[in-house]
Amino acid sequence: MATLRESLAAAGYLAGWKIVSRLPEAWSAAVFRWGADKASDNGVGMEQLRRNLARVVGPENVTRALVRDAMRSYARYWLEAFRLPRLQEDPELLQRLRDSVQGREYLDANRAEGRGLILALPHTGNWDMAGVFLVDYCGQFTTVAERLKPEVLFDAFVDYRESLGFEVVALTGDKQPPYQRLREVLERGGIVCLLAERDLTRSGVPVEFFGETANFAAGPAKLAQDTGAALHAVHCWFTDPEHDASATRKGWGMSVSPEIPVTDTPETTQRLADIFADNIAAHPADWHMLQPQWNADIAERDRRRAAARAAAEGER
Repeated sequence: MATLRESLAAAGYLAGWKIVSRLPEAWSAAVFRWGADKASDNGVGMEQLRRNLARVVGPENVTRALVRDAMRSYARYWLEAFRLPRLQEDPELLQRLRDSVQGREYLDANRAEGRGLILALPHTGNWDMAGVFLVDYCGQFTTVAERLKPEVLFDAFVDYRESLGFEVVALTGDKQPPYQRLREVLERGGIVCLLAERDLTRSGVPVEFFGETANFAAGPAKLAQDTGAALHAVHCWFTDPEHDASATRKGWGMSVSPEIPVTDTPETTQRLADIFADNIAAHPADWHMLQPQWNADIAERDRRRAAARAAAEGER
């Protein structure tokens, strides 16, 4: 059963979809930017965000400006998520997305061969917008979503992404395990997209990531091994004239890597992690990681939670 906090959060998200999409873009953008700036001062998750960014750029380079830009990027993701049905009304959107993609030739080569295709991404930029491009360019793809609480929020997220042309499989709770469905898609030459730098199962693959150990999802490498599908790393980032002199308006950047050699699961996952690291280092503010990512931070968080539980039980 969902907690009161989860129910309130769900109500907020659902209201966001209804309200933000109806507001003038300039108004909603100003509100989200203001909220990002307020949160960046010392909001929830800021200490963890700083710790994550310190691994990427070095502690001395985690400036207030970088944290502010990271929160503005995160806010922009949610603003665009709430406004995407309106954004899709722009007749130039699909062409703008096509023009923004580096490495389309790798997608073309796989389509010509009829092979299954695994696209692995980190939580950067606007991956939903990348999905809009992919549906237009290649057709429907399949992805996996964490089952959120309450169920109404999970259903809303699934309905939203399926309205964009995605097929969404729940990570847990369905009759058919997600791995089985993903394998079926790939074996018939379809496309699977997976957010891969966070291990949601606690049984991921240890990799070296920015010099420290983190667990990545095993799925991309394992699926490539089992099906012979091509594995590529994809990266998404935002473009903005405020930070990029070559940009004339706000937009999106996307890249597709050459095919990643597939050997065993640990080696293949490490190759993926190395590409992710290079891409994140190039656009650190667009990595939306406010949770513990590295094993040391996860262990510290778990110790704090255990201590808090023990203290609470001792007070009873």
